[in-house]
Amino acid sequence: MATGRKPVKSADLNYLLKRAVAEIIVEEEMVQMLRSGRKLRLKEGFDPSTPDIHLGHMVTLRKLRQFQELGHQIVLIVADWTAQIGDPSGVSATRKMLTADEVKSNAETYMKQFFKIVDKDRTEVRWQSEWFGKFDLGDVIRLTSRFTVAQFLARDDFNKRYNEGRPIAITEFLYPLLQAYDSVAIRADVEFGGTDQKFNFLVGRELQGMMGQRPQQCFMMPLLVGTDGVQKMSKSLGNYIGVDEPPEDIYGKTMSIRDDFILPYFELLTDVPDSELAGFKKQLAETGFNPMTLKKRLARELVTQLYSAREAAAAEAHFSKVVQQGETPDEMRTIELSDSNPDIRRILVAEGMVGSMSEAVRLINQGAVKINGEKLSTFNARVQNDSIIQVGKRLFVKVVIPGT
Repeated sequence: MATGRKPVKSADLNYLLKRAVAEIIVEEEMVQMLRSGRKLRLKEGFDPSTPDIHLGHMVTLRKLRQFQELGHQIVLIVADWTAQIGDPSGVSATRKMLTADEVKSNAETYMKQFFKIVDKDRTEVRWQSEWFGKFDLGDVIRLTSRFTVAQFLARDDFNKRYNEGRPIAITEFLYPLLQAYDSVAIRADVEFGGTDQKFNFLVGRELQGMMGQRPQQCFMMPLLVGTDGVQKMSKSLGNYIGVDEPPEDIYGKTMSIRDDFILPYFELLTDVPDSELAGFKKQLAETGFNPMTLKKRLARELVTQLYSAREAAAAEAHFSKVVQQGETPDEMRTIELSDSNPDIRRILVAEGMVGSMSEAVRLINQGAVKINGEKLSTFNARVQNDSIIQVGKRLFVKVVIPGT
């Protein structure tokens, strides 16, 4: 039913459906829906198994914001039930089940970061427990009866683990079913996410048809490659840039991406026009052109989006002084230690300077961790009051030891 909303213009439609988009199922139907002037319900579900959002998530959130600015309704689903099951989605392993309290805590942090990009006042937030809290065993059996094991073994990660003789928990088969039922519960017109969610989206589309609803469109964005230039951005892999990180960290990490990912990052994460990106491509192909010029532009664009132009300028000045000129920053965070001979690995993880113990070990072994300018050669090191711990070229903290 039309609502008086003006149909989207052809130029806007092309940008909406092509820029930073990997695949749409079914694109022709999507075009018709947008041209109808009907207010669409846009489903975005998030798994609060971790509390933080990184730039990989931002690709989808930016697209949602574009639809939102055209007057469509975002429905954010907090997957508090499926997070307690765990979706392997590309990691080919059973994820840890979370408690309800862990899910709630993660969700609160996640949503705070989510609304740095998407307009909170124009977003409908729903929790899966609204409908799954009423499910009984009969509902579960009726839901599972609609699909076969063979259909689910067609999913890449399930198929790989099955063929390799590795375990697949029955609860994992429930994840796509429950995610699909979310689409039924909120009567989704379009579901958004990365290409790794394609199977789940299609299950939702099929289930809606089975239950008398118009099947949702599947709107998929490319997976952003992380700062390692190899795997998709992931906090567990330590190759991520968090949207809630300090401006100087976002700027500095952006400067570390590989040159061949400059253009994809611009395309997926900024509003720089396609015509200007074509010019960037020509510049990068020129002999003697320094890619750092474009990386700085990219870093400024990202910090400005997430903070402000003023913060972006300050982050650039920090990068120039600390990284390019090798100086110690004028201001840095202080941390309080009670032990003058601590396990540095644990300190780095606890203070958020690295994402995991394994990353801390790797950086120490690579000589990327220093105390007062000296590279560490052991996991335990002597620190004094006012010692400076440095990780890489950008991260610095000053140690405070009470009573010394």
